[in-house]
Amino acid sequence: MNEQVTSRPDGAPDPSYPSTEMLHTSEVFDGQPGCIAQARALAERFLNRLVSEWLAELGPHTRSDLLLAVSELVTNAERYSHGPYLLELEGTVDRIHVSVYDSSTALPVLYAPDPSRLGGHGMEIVVALCDRLTAERVPVGKRIRAEFLLGS
Repeated sequence: MNEQVTSRPDGAPDPSYPSTEMLHTSEVFDGQPGCIAQARALAERFLNRLVSEWLAELGPHTRSDLLLAVSELVTNAERYSHGPYLLELEGTVDRIHVSVYDSSTALPVLYAPDPSRLGGHGMEIVVALCDRLTAERVPVGKRIRAEFLLGS
């Protein structure tokens, strides 16, 4: 696994304008057993850094919502792609982006809620948890990106 972490420069950001600096981390997973737990652990460490180093304030459900969304997105990448996938987390004091890149070009299908349907609820869950969801084809396959506004 490869992990990359960057952080803002020392010193407090100027509150008079929004910072373009972001806390960033990413890791490549190969689909071996334990990858989902490792992805959640990466997200947990990221959130802890965002709170302790950037003084971000998380809403009452942000942590659990974000960790569940990471689980669902990584599970889908594992299930529907052939090959490794990349989890990327980017955050500021007011928002977090969770992106998963995988090798499949097939965009996810969003089904209407149906409690009698077996399976196919992953993206439905992510849509309910995040503030914005996008999916796009990229040169390596596709990117699914969930945005979470902090403090909400």
